[in-house]
Amino acid sequence: MLTEGEKEFITYWEENRIQKKKVLRQLYVGLPMAVILIIAIFINFFSGWFKKADMALHREKSSLIIVLIVAALMIVIFIVIFSARHRWDMNEQSYRELISKRDKE
Repeated sequence: MLTEGEKEFITYWEENRIQKKKVLRQLYVGLPMAVILIIAIFINFFSGWFKKADMALHREKSSLIIVLIVAALMIVIFIVIFSARHRWDMNEQSYRELISKRDKE
């Protein structure tokens, strides 16, 4: 027997599963987490606590900044796509399990 919460999830997911798979919708999910991670990395890098990294920053300032920005963008893109797809897959799996449970009854 399905609980009220499970029934509500089934109706919600039937209505929104296609919309949640769209790319723009996926950006909303992982973007804040990715930006926070990148900000933490940059704060750590530019704080100067690791002297060798600080020396490398001052020695190769222009090329290193470009590499860091490209790496940061790649990290953001990966986290955004991975977290959104993972969340969608988890919801889809729960939906299929609940549908299977409902059909058995």
